[in-house]
Amino acid sequence: MTQQGTGSRVEGAEVVFCLPDTEHRRSGVRLWQQLGLPAEQVQFEQTHGGWELRIARPAVHRVEYLFEVCDMAGEQTTIMDPTNASTVAGVFGTHSVLTLPEYVAPTWLEAEPVAARLDDVVVESAAGDIAVQVWSPAGAVPDAALPLLMAHDGPELAAYAGLLHYVGVMIGAGTLPRLRLAMLSPGDDRSSRYAADEAYAGALADTVVTTVTGSYPTAGRPVLAGVSLGALAALHAQWRHPGVFAGLFLQSGSFFTADTDPQEQEFVHFGPVTAFVATVLRAESWPTSVDGSPAVAMTCGYGEENVHNNRVMAARLRELGLAVEYAESPDGHNFTAWRDVLHPHLTELLRRVWGARACSVNRSS
Repeated sequence: MTQQGTGSRVEGAEVVFCLPDTEHRRSGVRLWQQLGLPAEQVQFEQTHGGWELRIARPAVHRVEYLFEVCDMAGEQTTIMDPTNASTVAGVFGTHSVLTLPEYVAPTWLEAEPVAARLDDVVVESAAGDIAVQVWSPAGAVPDAALPLLMAHDGPELAAYAGLLHYVGVMIGAGTLPRLRLAMLSPGDDRSSRYAADEAYAGALADTVVTTVTGSYPTAGRPVLAGVSLGALAALHAQWRHPGVFAGLFLQSGSFFTADTDPQEQEFVHFGPVTAFVATVLRAESWPTSVDGSPAVAMTCGYGEENVHNNRVMAARLRELGLAVEYAESPDGHNFTAWRDVLHPHLTELLRRVWGARACSVNRSS
């Protein structure tokens, strides 16, 4: 047995996770994490006062985690770290988070966004109803044509990744032009809709875009953003319906292949996803459209499993002639990671698509 420490912490070249258990109620503890560590490296050792796990200090700057604990009766539960008060919320619940000294939060989080209004729109489509929230800067003239950014998982990105705050701050600073943001809800069956589904891609391209741009005058073609499966769905929609979007912002895309992602084979939509990805990887050219190919920006955390398939996809899209900017961040597959790279990477994509001079759009529009 080793000596119990003072709680989960960074200690020199190691990260130490601790769970007190002075009454010996646990029979085992494992670390749930997004670092891709093998099973044999996440099992805690019993100490005099509880349980402890030491791992080599990872390259990431943040670690989101939970403890999987087993009691003496063999019952398993998942809990947050009682020794660490730092937590972060997400669609899958609240996680403990250990922040390494190298981590620096974006400065735009402290700035005030412009005032805005939010409209709820429900689009009826062949793929079912698609709920959309349209964000507009306060005072925007209803018939003024503004650039349009659309986002898969939009309400979730607003709640957990500060998307609305980011847009409002960048507009207020003059870094981005006044624009509208259409946040697309994934609905009750996100996995099905976003897993390279033909019906959803058609509804998005033919119905949702038409409805939103018909109700809100739009300057040019919209840019579509997505994370994880939402990024895959964005690429799929543009592939099947070339020319609809002027740009794609793809974060931690689920571009699964049998070679890079064997651990995902139990995912119920693994077949359709890998079939679409294989189509792109085998293609000799990008689908043609009169508007040309989209500008693309991709980000991924180098502490997540998707980093391998993202590297493959970024390289392939470049080979197909797309202008792709690809960047990796010191984090995992989570909303904070996606938030922290909105600026500069989404900022630069939007300026690239709309032109830097778009930032001089009349402020009263």
